[in-house]
Amino acid sequence: MTDRLIRVTTAFAVVAVAAVAALISYAHMLDLVRSHGETGATALLVPFTVDGLIWAASMVILDASRRNRPVPALAGWSLAAGICATVGANVAHGAAHGAIGALVSAWPALALVGSFELLMTLTRTTKSPSTSAQEGLRTGLDQRVRHGTEVEQTPEQAVLAEYQASLNGPGRPVSQRYLSEKHGIDRRKVKRIISTTNPPRG
Repeated sequence: MTDRLIRVTTAFAVVAVAAVAALISYAHMLDLVRSHGETGATALLVPFTVDGLIWAASMVILDASRRNRPVPALAGWSLAAGICATVGANVAHGAAHGAIGALVSAWPALALVGSFELLMTLTRTTKSPSTSAQEGLRTGLDQRVRHGTEVEQTPEQAVLAEYQASLNGPGRPVSQRYLSEKHGIDRRKVKRIISTTNPPRG
């Protein structure tokens, strides 16, 4: 309960700071864009392309992290470009007021990027229920095999083992309906059990 409370309150604080920082940063970039000749819808949308790029790149990096895959180079470069653009735009907005003005103007952008990355870190360290369930099933099997005891599979373990075995066999993987009827488990539960096991691509 304590861990959950910490995560929830931290996420709330980070989202609140990010929302305020995003509004201020957007206003700064909007003023900068308008002062350099852009008007109308173009001026309103240009700042969104900067923060939108940061969001998209961070989501790709988060997805790669949760799947234990290498981070795509384009996502890393896009994130770096978005951060440089938002910080640079805010610095340029306050530059007319000297070094202190530039620093004050840049702070919302730095707070936005920092808060967003903190939220991504919090999300990366939180395992999804389906992943935790599958790891639990595998751990139980591994421990029994390691100790040389007879493996008496639960229905959930049997479903996972049969589905994974079918991935390497001829034809398509066994269907969720087949597994549900054979092992007497609700199809939605079968779907959760096998959801993190992806069939190999040809």
